Amino acid sequence: MQIDTNTVVSMTEANQNFSKVARLVDQYGRAVVFKNNAPRYLVLDFAAAEKMSMAPDEDVLAVSKRIMEQYDEAFRELAK
Repeated sequence: MQIDTNTVVSMTEANQNFSKVARLVDQYGRAVVFKNNAPRYLVLDFAAAEKMSMAPDEDVLAVSKRIMEQYDEAFRELAK
């Protein structure tokens, strides 16, 4: 996942100033909270999170078929 440096907040800053995190989410759609210099939490706009979820009627076989077709070349290379 690519992380926009404008959306990064330290854990300390998030604890002390959650309104800043909320403003970042409003502006960029997400905020990444770092703990011990590593990304730890992803705060998303609720509407964006809903868009990321799969359609409820899509079953596992349809998803796996789509993934296999999308990455067919990579899977063939790995199989060598």
